[in-house]
Amino acid sequence: MLSFGEMMEMRYVYVVITLIGFIMIILSNGVVIYVIMMHKSLQEPMYIFISALCVNGLYGSISFFPSLLVNLLDKTQAISYVNCLVQVFCIHTYTGCEMALLAVMAFDRYLCICNPLRYNNIMTMSTTYALIIGAWFLNIFPFTIHLILTIRLPLCGTIIPKIYCDNFSVVNLSCIDTTVNNIYGLFITIAMIVGMPILILASYIRILRVCANSSKDFRAKALKTCTPHLITMINYVADILFEVLLHRFRPQHLPYDLKIIMSVQAFVVPPLLNPLIYGLKMREIRVKIFQLFLLSRISSGKTSMQEH
Repeated sequence: MLSFGEMMEMRYVYVVITLIGFIMIILSNGVVIYVIMMHKSLQEPMYIFISALCVNGLYGSISFFPSLLVNLLDKTQAISYVNCLVQVFCIHTYTGCEMALLAVMAFDRYLCICNPLRYNNIMTMSTTYALIIGAWFLNIFPFTIHLILTIRLPLCGTIIPKIYCDNFSVVNLSCIDTTVNNIYGLFITIAMIVGMPILILASYIRILRVCANSSKDFRAKALKTCTPHLITMINYVADILFEVLLHRFRPQHLPYDLKIIMSVQAFVVPPLLNPLIYGLKMREIRVKIFQLFLLSRISSGKTSMQEH
């Protein structure tokens, strides 16, 4: 892992920052998932999609942070070939599933706002879970094929110019023609950073059309519901776009620290931002989270009084 070079001068600072970020991601996403799953009043499609987004955030973080911590603490920043392929699979399926879930959430908001009378009949619980499974399968299946194409390549190098494994870096280590891998990889990338946002924007264009012909109160309520999702989508698309541009063109004039930040923000910012956006922005989830912590404090207070 070549990009760890300059980081090793302040490795322990980076270890502390990384560990704090990882703990915050686990706790914040875990709390949102727990609150949604444990309260029947939150057993609605919108909240279940939010919990799926948080589960995906945990999945991506677990595939990235432990490896980062090990390499920061190790004298040699290396990873085995098998572990590298596992990380490639997890990181790429995480990014793809994140975008697919955002597209599903946009479709859910479209149905809720534009077809409110038919919403409950269309978006049943079985449909909700089918959409979530479909979002994951839609990314896991094509990338499994991509990974199989990568595994068949003989490697002539051992140096990856990043702090984590990704498919493009592994393919570049091959000493044979990789045209098939490059074309297939480009197709998947375009589908993710172009196709999915188009579906999301299509849903929101229809929502805006309905809002334009509705009352002021309806517009305010619709925008309040959609704002967290739009913030998440814009942030994530920007993160992935920065990573793709940095990955493909590798601008030499950018400072080292900026390159590192841009290359990892897709695995750090969304898992941290999603629970904050949905947990604090949406009143129903925010109230349940406050109730959870209030009850835990009351129960701990009663326990301490009984001990005394």
